[in-house]
Amino acid sequence: MKLLSSCYLFKGLSESQLLRLSEIAKEEQLKKGDFLMHEGQMAEALFVLKEGAVELLTTVNDDFELPIAILRNPGDFTGTSSLVPPYEYSLSSRCSEDAKILIIKQSNLKDLMVEDHELGCIIMKNLAQHFLERLKETRQEVKIHFKTIFKSIHS
Repeated sequence: MKLLSSCYLFKGLSESQLLRLSEIAKEEQLKKGDFLMHEGQMAEALFVLKEGAVELLTTVNDDFELPIAILRNPGDFTGTSSLVPPYEYSLSSRCSEDAKILIIKQSNLKDLMVEDHELGCIIMKNLAQHFLERLKETRQEVKIHFKTIFKSIHS
């Protein structure tokens, strides 16, 4: 339960809500190189890192995967596409070392969110904040790239 409470997506949930959430989470041991999800695949689960490391990737073309980030901290999560339409993973994730992962099936989490509207509202608020932070980060990266391109054109 402590792991789930450290997960940004579940911040603000009560102990009883975290307990119900922990009851639907299944722990799985994965090996280095194992994939949790593939970009474009139907998003059927949310993944919370317990131990190890998971690399987030996007496919640039058939023979090149661009690393986006590495999840290393217990409570880091991926698979949020399972909570919003069109329910399709926007990234791939692969274990960059042996890992223990909590897997929360989309259907089980949705049922829990419908049963407990407060829990659902907290999770969706946290998800919206998470997406907003990612958008801000992306904008900053785009600005850096444009400044670099602009300087090289005008040098």
